Parts: sequence; C-alpha cells; structure tokens
Amino acid sequence: MSDHHHIDSTTTGLHQFNEIFCSDTPISISSDAFSRIRKCREYLDTKLDHSDALFYGINTGFGFLQNVQIDKAQLQELQSNLIKSHACGMGEEVPAGIVKLMMALKIKSLSYGNSGVQEATVQRLIDMYNNDVLPVIYTQGSLGASGDLAPLSHLSLPLLGLGEVMHAGKKMPAAEALKKFNWQPIELKSKEGLALINGTQFMSAYGMHNLVQSERLLNWADTIAAISLDAFDSTTEPFHPNIHAIRAHKGQNDTAARIRELLAGSGIAAQKKKQVQDAYSFRCIPQVHGASKDSFAHVLGVFLNEINSVTDNPNIFPDDDLIMSGGNFHGQPLALALDYLSIAMAEIGSISERRTYQLISGQRGLPLFLVKDPGLHSGLMIPQYTAAGIVSENKQLCTPASVDSIPSSNNQEDHVSMGANAATKCKRVIDNVEKVLAIELITAAQALEFRRPMKSAPQLEAIVSEFRKTVSFNQSDRILHEDMMKAVTFLREKI
Repeated sequence: MSDHHHIDSTTTGLHQFNEIFCSDTPISISSDAFSRIRKCREYLDTKLDHSDALFYGINTGFGFLQNVQIDKAQLQELQSNLIKSHACGMGEEVPAGIVKLMMALKIKSLSYGNSGVQEATVQRLIDMYNNDVLPVIYTQGSLGASGDLAPLSHLSLPLLGLGEVMHAGKKMPAAEALKKFNWQPIELKSKEGLALINGTQFMSAYGMHNLVQSERLLNWADTIAAISLDAFDSTTEPFHPNIHAIRAHKGQNDTAARIRELLAGSGIAAQKKKQVQDAYSFRCIPQVHGASKDSFAHVLGVFLNEINSVTDNPNIFPDDDLIMSGGNFHGQPLALALDYLSIAMAEIGSISERRTYQLISGQRGLPLFLVKDPGLHSGLMIPQYTAAGIVSENKQLCTPASVDSIPSSNNQEDHVSMGANAATKCKRVIDNVEKVLAIELITAAQALEFRRPMKSAPQLEAIVSEFRKTVSFNQSDRILHEDMMKAVTFLREKI
C-alpha cells in the first residue's frame, strides 16, 4: 500500500474509498491537480482584473442578493462573510470518521480545477486532514441544495482561524490548533468561500459511509440467515439454482448461491424434513436479500458518480473562457438514492426480525423462547420485542425525505432536495439494522444448540464457535442487554 492515498481527478472506486475509510493513511493530490487549480485561479484573477461583468457569488451577493454588485476591494471580505454567516448548524456533532470523509471529498472536488480556489486553500485542507485537525460540524442545517451550506461552512471556518476543531481527542478553538502547527489563517480570494460551501460533500460523505456499512451488513445478513435456516431445520429446496435461473435478478441469484455455499456440508440441512415448505422469512431469503443487494448496487453507482464530480457553483472553464452559474450543488440524485437505500436496508432488518420471531415460537422441536425451563425463565422472549421496536422505528424513518421541499432565500432557491436529512436518517436506519441482525445472531446461535448432536455446515459452525467466545449459551435468565451489545461489536469486528 502507498504511503499516501492520492485523491484527485482520477476516478475513485469503492475499493480505494474503503482504503481511505478504513485507514489513517495520509492523503495527497497530484502535481497535475495543483497545476489545474493554479491555472483556474490565474484565469479568474485575470478575468476580474479586465472585466466589469457580473459573476454570481464572485462579485455579487448570494442567493436572492445575486444582483447586488460587490466592489473589487471588498471581494475578500465577501467570501469570509459568506462562511461566517452560513455557519448555522445545529444538532448532534458529525462523527469524526464522516468529517474526514467530507474533507477528503471536498479536496477531491476542488482538485478538478473548475472551482477557482487557491493552492494554499486546498493544501491547508490536506494538512488538516493529515494532522487529524477535524472541524466540528453539526448534523442539522443543510437543505441538500445550494450545496450543504451550513455543514460545509463549519468545515471551512478553521481555514479562517474560526470555529472549533477536534484534535488529539480534544475539542479546541481552531485558532489554538492553527497556532500549534504554526499555520496562518487563509486569506480567501474571490469565489473561494462559495467554492468551499457549495457542494454535496455532507450528503456524499454520509452516503459513502452508509454504503460501506450496508455492504458489510448485507454480507452478515446472508451468513446469519444461513445459521437461522439450520437452526429452524429449514428445507434447502428454495435455494436450488434452477429456481433462480428462471428469474434473472442478479441479487437473487447471488444470494441463493451464497446460501448454498454457506450450507455446504451441513448435516442438519441434509436430513429429511417433515414440512413441505417454510415461512417466507426463510423461503424468500434470496428474493428479499437479493432485491436489497440490487438496490445497493444502484445507489453505489449514483454515489461513485457524485464523488468523482465537481459540485460547487459557479463553474469555471479556463480553456473555454467561461464562468457559468448552474446547479451542480443540487442533491436530488443523492436524496432519491439515500431514501432508496434506507428502504432497501430496512427490509433486511424487517425479514431478520421475522426469523427471530419464528425461532422463539416453540416450533420444529425448539423450546419456547429458546430456554430449557420456559416459565421460570423468559429466555430470549424480550430481544425479539427490542428487534420489533427497532424495525418499527425504521419504518417511520423510511418516510422519504426527498419528496419534501421548503423554499429558501426569498424563494430564489425554491426547490430543495432535503438530501441531508435523507443522509442522516439513512445512517440511523443502517445502525438499527445492525442491532436487529445482532439479535438474530444471538437467537440463531441459541437455537442451533438445541439441534445437537447434529452439526451445521463447517463455515457456520466456525462462526458460531467464534461467537461463543463473546456470547455464551443462555442457560438461564441474565441481563441480555450486555449480550446484545457484545453481538453488535462482534458484527463490527468479525467482517
């Protein structure tokens, strides 16, 4: 692995993004990227020196104030005023990992050379990233259009020596961090403030984080479902390749193949079954999990397009002698995709909870609530309640954010995406799915013990054996919250 991750105009794929997401390796951009940044900045300076034309946000006010011309002597003040006035975030602080993603994605977007920023501004963002100087950003404040204005303003404040940062596990004034590293505040030039706060990096960072987590949980969902299949003594007929060959959805076919692979060599799966067929939550795993995987693939494509794009406004094209105002900051593609991902992942939790319910229901020779002395002991009765409550919460969270719009800036910005809300609630949905899957894993592993001395497949027995080092068999009632939290940790660490 390189000692730096290069993030510039070359396409960033999921594998490279995962490396950035999962490591503390420093980032950089190429000399070609710096050349493009310098060329664009020089072009803009020359244009402003030799023209009295109005360019939105460069020598005019912002939003509804677009027709107010700003004197050339005030262009630097205009940009710093923009960042200060737009830093209006509220709510919870954005997790540090997502802040780092926002910074990386902002650097990447600026590296294309269509934004008019100084080299020094981009280099400072790189230095902050590499030295773990992370701006304090808040989850509320963006409408998902005009860019993620409030979150990105908080990201940009430390460039001016303003706002707060987290460094070495401590929150401090940005000015204190700049002093520690002997960094001078950046003196923004024309257009720079707008380049920094116009863009979709809040939505994009949350979206990519959500996708990384979703991929992990989709893999776990198949594995845990396979344990549940054997624990419930289910038939394997619904996973036969002939069934799926005549319905050509990729996710469905891939899931059926994965279940067959996981159950290979299972003594439980091989034994003759009494039932003709199983409930949908077992029989339709390929169709349900597979549909969510296909949704994931679509959403991933949208986000990979986005993180390899320029999303600020106006856009500058030095080779064509053009400065044009458009709407690349509008988060509609992301908002729709995030709502779709929320629904797709919520369904993984929904079907998981149904399998948990079936396993504790006293069927197929399993004791009620999977405990040896039901009545005196409640066993795994209440984890299913918790899973049901979480699944219900996810249904509420899956109300689309993207169908809402509230006009802003005196109706100049009259249709917004609400993609930022879609992004943060999508994260809540995915975090909830992780909890529901953890509960199913506890339940399935418990139920499997009642099949002894029969054995499941070697792959699954190895996972259950490893899990037992974290959560032991439930012989009698105990505080299950601790087991449930340990199971969540297990899903995060045993990828």
